[in-house]
Amino acid sequence: MTDWGGLALNLAVAAGAALAVMLVTFALALRKGVHRIVDVAWGAAFAAVALTSYACSRTRPDPGDTTLALLATALTCAWGLRLAVHIARRGRGHGEDPRYAAMLAKAPGSPAAYAFRKVYLLQGALVWLVSLPVQAAMYVREPAGALAALGTALWAVGLTFEALGDRQLARFKADPAHKGKVMDRGLWSWTRHPNYFGDFLVWWGLFLLVCAAPPVAAATLVSPLVMSALLIFGSGKALLERHMAERPGYAAYRARTSGFFPWPPRKR
Repeated sequence: MTDWGGLALNLAVAAGAALAVMLVTFALALRKGVHRIVDVAWGAAFAAVALTSYACSRTRPDPGDTTLALLATALTCAWGLRLAVHIARRGRGHGEDPRYAAMLAKAPGSPAAYAFRKVYLLQGALVWLVSLPVQAAMYVREPAGALAALGTALWAVGLTFEALGDRQLARFKADPAHKGKVMDRGLWSWTRHPNYFGDFLVWWGLFLLVCAAPPVAAATLVSPLVMSALLIFGSGKALLERHMAERPGYAAYRARTSGFFPWPPRKR
């Protein structure tokens, strides 16, 4: 059984939470003069939506068992806040992200207004859309069973891939001897994008939390599909590989390493 009325109200509440995070981030970006901090807000906005949705669900009459709601909130916050902290540390001391600098250089009219429309509002809308399974988990009355356990396990594998891949890359870049070289060690020897693959598993894992309620699963399937498309064909893998294409050694690395799903490297 699902509290569809509560979920309908939550959609508006979650949209407000995502928008609030983006508005605060936009104000900070204008003050600092760099828009790269919106990448920090991406993970933080998911955590804000999860926490707001949980609080909203507890105001409903007869909210029922809180296990699934607490699980969805905890997993989303752990993923989102880890990502936000990682990106904040990675960007500390750096200027504007080249992606945003190039985009704003071609902006018609006010660069700030253009950035708000094309970056902040778009990311806020995507946070709302991708987080639909998390929002729905707050109103699913079915107990957390085998599918929830499987989803949690998938989430854990994904978070490990993402965090370990980020850590390995940071250590590689910290060594001056590796300047200009392509990272091809550890998880990066099995997939060119362990962090994006980890995100992929995280969001399919969160989707499994609501699969005990088939109508809810059908209504929220769009969320992991959109996230998968972004990671593989949009602002994730595809965009990064276009940027890396001319780097010395990248063509050879690409030839021997799986593009997304982990696989043993091909022989040189």
